[in-house]
Parts: sequence; C-alpha cells; structure tokens
Amino acid sequence: MTGRTATATRYLLAGIRLALGWVFLWAFLDKLFGLGRGTAAANSWLDGGSPTAGFLGKAAAGPFAGFYHSIAGNVAVDVLFMAALLGIGVALLLGIGMRIAAAAGGLLTVMMWTAVLPPDSNPFMDDHLVYAAVMAVLALLGAGTTLGFGIRWAAIPLVRRNTWLT
Repeated sequence: MTGRTATATRYLLAGIRLALGWVFLWAFLDKLFGLGRGTAAANSWLDGGSPTAGFLGKAAAGPFAGFYHSIAGNVAVDVLFMAALLGIGVALLLGIGMRIAAAAGGLLTVMMWTAVLPPDSNPFMDDHLVYAAVMAVLALLGAGTTLGFGIRWAAIPLVRRNTWLT
C-alpha cells in the first residue's frame, strides 16, 4: 500500500487502537471509582468492592464456571485484573508496548470469553474473541506509530535490545 490508502489505513488503525484502549481504561476507571456504568459507587474498588466478585462470582457460566466462581473476589485476582485493565488501556492509548498489550489483552479477553460460554447471541463467537483478534492485528501492523509514541518507545535502548517490548 502506498499513498492515500496507506495513510488512511494507518489513521484507521490508530483510531481503532485508541477506541480499544479507551474500552480497557474505562473498565478500569469504572471499577476503581464506581462511576455507575458497570459498577455502582458502593461497589467500587476504592470503597472495598471487588472488581471480579460480581462477574466471576455470579455471571460466569458454562464449563469453566466452577473455576471462575472459585477465584472470584480473591485479592490477588482483583489486583491482577485491575493491573491488566490499566496496563492494556494505557499501552493502547499511548501506542507503546503493543506486543505485550496485544498478548495480555488477548489472554484477558479470551479468559472473559471462557467465563460466558456459550455466548448469549452466538454458538461460540462474541466480542471478546473479536477484541483479541483486533489487538493482534494492531500489534502486528505497528498501530502504535500513528497518533502514538510507538516510534519513540521503540528507540529506547532497552526496547531495542528486547523487541518483545515493542
């Protein structure tokens, strides 16, 4: 691709990256502060609520429900979940660490998919799998370099020596 098509593609991918980054960051902020979208203020993490207890403890269904019910509300699981939401969201928004963000985001969304098997609206496919695929595409196509800090990030000596950090 060259010319206008390549430029349009780069900006489209950057827009998708920013939108997906906001999805993750918003989930983090809502669970942290209880902003009233998915999490009521009384259930916020800052007010002692668990970001995993509701979904994993009550909504998880299917073949993995027992596993998810057993880890729901665990402090370590809460910390890991919130760190993942924050890290993936920030990395996507900034366009840095795209490979790590794609791998972590893919793992997280596939795990969320397994928590609701089978999905309500389709025998196997839902938005979680689509998000995982989109994150892989964003990382593979270097979507962090347009409207992001991907080029500057890749120039850091530590990142240059460890390309998996790009």
